Amino acid sequence: MKDVTQLTEGWNLRHEDALLPATVPGCVHTDLLAAGVIADPFIGRNETEVAWVGRRAWSYVTELGHGSAHERTDLVFDGLDTAAEIVLAGESVGRTRNMHRGYRFDVTGRTGALEVRFASAYEEADRVRALTGERPNVYPEPFQYIRKMACSFGWDWGPTVVTAGMWRPVRLEHWSTARLDRVRPLVTVDGTTGLVELAVRVERTGNGAGRPLTLRATVGSATGGPVREDETSGEGTSREVLATADVSFEGDEAVLRLAVPEPELWWPRGYGEQPLYGLDVTLLDEDGSPLDTWQRRIGFRTVEIDRSADEYGTGFTFVVNGVRVFARGVNWIPDDVLPSRVTPERYRARLTQAAAANVDLVRIWGGGIYEDDAFYDVCDELGLMVWQDFLFACAAYPEEQPLRGEVEAEARDNVVRLMPHASLVLWNGNNENLWGFRDWDWEQPLAGDSWGEGYYLGVLPRIVAELDPTRPYTAGSPWSGSWDHHPNDPRHGTHHSWEVWNRQDYSEYRADVPRFCAEFGWQAPPALATLRRALPGEELAPDSPGMLHHQKAEDGNGKLNRGIERHFGLPEKDFDRWHYLAQVVQARAVAAGIEHWRANWPVCAGTVVWQLNDCWPVSSWAAIDGDGRLKPLHHELRRVYADRLLSLVPDGEGPVLALDNQSGSPWRTTVTLRRFRADGTVLREEAFALEAAARTVVRLVLPAAVLPAPGTSDEFLVADADGLRAVHFPVPDKEFAHPAARYDVRIETGADGDSVDVVVTARTLVRDLLLQPDRLDPAASADRGLLTLLPGEEARIAVTGWRDVDVAVVREALFSVGAE
Repeated sequence: MKDVTQLTEGWNLRHEDALLPATVPGCVHTDLLAAGVIADPFIGRNETEVAWVGRRAWSYVTELGHGSAHERTDLVFDGLDTAAEIVLAGESVGRTRNMHRGYRFDVTGRTGALEVRFASAYEEADRVRALTGERPNVYPEPFQYIRKMACSFGWDWGPTVVTAGMWRPVRLEHWSTARLDRVRPLVTVDGTTGLVELAVRVERTGNGAGRPLTLRATVGSATGGPVREDETSGEGTSREVLATADVSFEGDEAVLRLAVPEPELWWPRGYGEQPLYGLDVTLLDEDGSPLDTWQRRIGFRTVEIDRSADEYGTGFTFVVNGVRVFARGVNWIPDDVLPSRVTPERYRARLTQAAAANVDLVRIWGGGIYEDDAFYDVCDELGLMVWQDFLFACAAYPEEQPLRGEVEAEARDNVVRLMPHASLVLWNGNNENLWGFRDWDWEQPLAGDSWGEGYYLGVLPRIVAELDPTRPYTAGSPWSGSWDHHPNDPRHGTHHSWEVWNRQDYSEYRADVPRFCAEFGWQAPPALATLRRALPGEELAPDSPGMLHHQKAEDGNGKLNRGIERHFGLPEKDFDRWHYLAQVVQARAVAAGIEHWRANWPVCAGTVVWQLNDCWPVSSWAAIDGDGRLKPLHHELRRVYADRLLSLVPDGEGPVLALDNQSGSPWRTTVTLRRFRADGTVLREEAFALEAAARTVVRLVLPAAVLPAPGTSDEFLVADADGLRAVHFPVPDKEFAHPAARYDVRIETGADGDSVDVVVTARTLVRDLLLQPDRLDPAASADRGLLTLLPGEEARIAVTGWRDVDVAVVREALFSVGAE
C-alpha cells in the first residue's frame, strides 16, 4: 500500500545571510512577517514598504532523508508559487512555472539538501513577455505573462503583494508496482438511476509493467465529513454499499461503470436536500492486496443552461434536475491576498455567511485561484452552486509557448480535480476578455497578435468536452454566445453592469432587463472597527491618507461621494455620517437592481453581486469586509435573495407591486398598502389578496388612489405582507420632509441567554435605522441590518459578542436617515 510522508517541518527561508524558520504551506510574506522582518502589509500604507519582497528571488531549504522499502518515491508539490527550480543534493530535479497546478518528481533513492528556488514573478513575467511580445491589460502589472494569481499584482479592490512559496502541501509518496495517477468520475442521472463512469489512469513501476491489476469501485451512503484520498478506504467508516464494480486490466487505463438505483438527488439550497454519496476506488495487485486508494463524495444531479433564443433575445438559465433556477449569486475573490492563510475553517465561515444571505450560487472569479477542495466540500454540503472561471481576467493573454502548454496542463489538472463536486455547475472561459477585445481599444495595438480567443473558443471548451461533458461551458463572462452580438449585450447571455456604478445613479439599474447579470455592484467602506485596526492612530476622514490608500478603485471616493450626494446632503466634516450613508447607498443600490431583475423573472434568470468578500481591509463592493464583518449589504442580500420577496418597483408613473415567489410552493397572502404622510398620518389603506404560484412573479399595477403624488416630498407608500415590507418614497431623501427621528431604546437579555436584544421603539418615521455592532465591541455582531419603522413600531435586534452592555453606547451606535 502507498505510504505518504507530509513535508511540513524543518523548512527554512534563506534571507540574506540568515535562515528564517518557514511554514509549509505558506509563502515568503507569512514567513517574513513571523520573523519580524516586514510589517503587516494590510496595516496603514505598509503595502508600499514591502513591495521589494515580490521583486526578489527566494529559496526554501530543508534536509530530505527518507527510508522506504517501496520501489518508487515521488516528491509531490500541490502548489508552487510560481517560477521555481527544485534542487536535491546539488542536482536539479525539475522546474515549474505555474501556481495553478501540481507537480511530481521521482526522487527514488535520493536524499540530501533539498532547495526550492523561486525566481521573482516579475522577472519570470518579463522573460515571457520578451518571447511573446507586449499585450494590453487594464492594470500596469504583467500578470498575463505568468500563470499566477493575477490579483496578487493588485486590483481595484486589492493590494499589490506579489507572493512566492510553497502555498499548498508538500509530501513524499512511496509506492510499488502501480499507483492511481488520475481518477475521472462522470456522474449522471438516467431516469431513476444514478450512473457513475470512472475513467482511471495508473502509473506503473518497471516491475509493474504489464502486470494484471484490478480496479474496484464502490458507491456507498456518505458518512459525516469529506473523505480525502490519503485515508484508508473504509477505515473508520460504516457505509452501506449501494453499487460496486471490478475490472481487471494490464495497461495503464481502465473504465468502470456503476449504477445506483433511485439515488436521492442533490439540489441547490432552497430547492431540496444535498445528499452526498461516498465513492471509493481501490487499485489491487494481482494477489488482491491494495496498492492505492482514492475517495471522494459525489452527488447525483443534472445541470444544463438553457440558452434558447426567444422574443427577448438569448436566454441564460440554469436548469438543475429539470427545474429552472433564478440564480441568487455572489462573486468570490481569494479570501486573503496571502491565500495559504485561508484554512478550511475560514472557508466554512465565509461560505456559511453566504448561505445565511440566501445565496445559492458562488462564482469563483478568473483573477484568483482554483480554490482548495475544502471550499467545494462546503459548497457541496450547503447547496451552493459553483460557477468556476478558468483563470483569465481583464487582459489580452498570449497564446504562444511557454504559456499555451501551461494553460492546457493547468486546465486538465483542475477539471479532473474538481469534477467530483456536485456543487460545480459551470465552467467559464474568462472574465471580461472577450468584452475587452471589443470595447477596450485592444484590437488596434494587438494588430493580429494572439490575445486569448483561442483559449476561450478552442482549447478550454475542447478540454471540458473531453474530460467533463456532464457540465456546461461558456466562453466568458460577459458573453452573448457568439460574435453575432456585442459580448456585453444585456439581451443575450451574460451581462456585466458597470456603467451604473461608474457614471450613473443606481436607479438606472431599472433601465433594462439583462438575461443574466453576472456582475454589478456598489462600493462602501468596511466596518469602523476594521478601519481602526487597519489604520491605527489615523484621524479618519474620507480623504485621509490611509483611507485613500485602502481605496483602490479609480476615482472610488468620488463615485462614493456622488452616490451619496444624489440622495443625501454630503456630510462635509462628519466621518461617521459619511460612513453610514455610504453603506446605506451600497445596500439600496444592490437591492434596486435585484428587486427589478427578480421582478422580471423568467426573462432575467439570475444576478451575481460583485462581490461577497474582501482579501484585506479596503473600501470595496464586498458584503463582508476584510476582517469578516458583515456590512449592511449582507443583511440586505438576505432580504432580496429570500425565497419570497415583496417589492415596490418604480415603473413609469409609479411603483408596481411585485410578489416574487422562488419557493417550491404557492404563496397566498394579503398585501396591505398604506399611503402615509411624513408625520405618520395614514392617508389611505387598501388590502389585496394575491397568490403567486411556485417559481413565479405576480406584478400588480396599483390604483392611483393609493399612490403618493409624483414628486411629493411629504408622502410615502408602505406595503406589508407576511412580515415582509417594501417602501416607496417619490423623491430622494434630501428632498423628503423627514421628521427628526425619535425612538426609545432598551436592552433585554436574549432568548438564548448568550446574546442581548436591543429593542428600538419608534416615535416617528425612522428610515434605514442601522445598529453598527462593532461600535459596541469589535467582536460584536447583530442579526439585522437596515430597518424602516413607522411610529409606534418596535424592532428587536439580537447582538452577540458584546461584553460591557450600556444603553448609552447603543445610542451612539444607532444611525438613521432622519438623524435624531
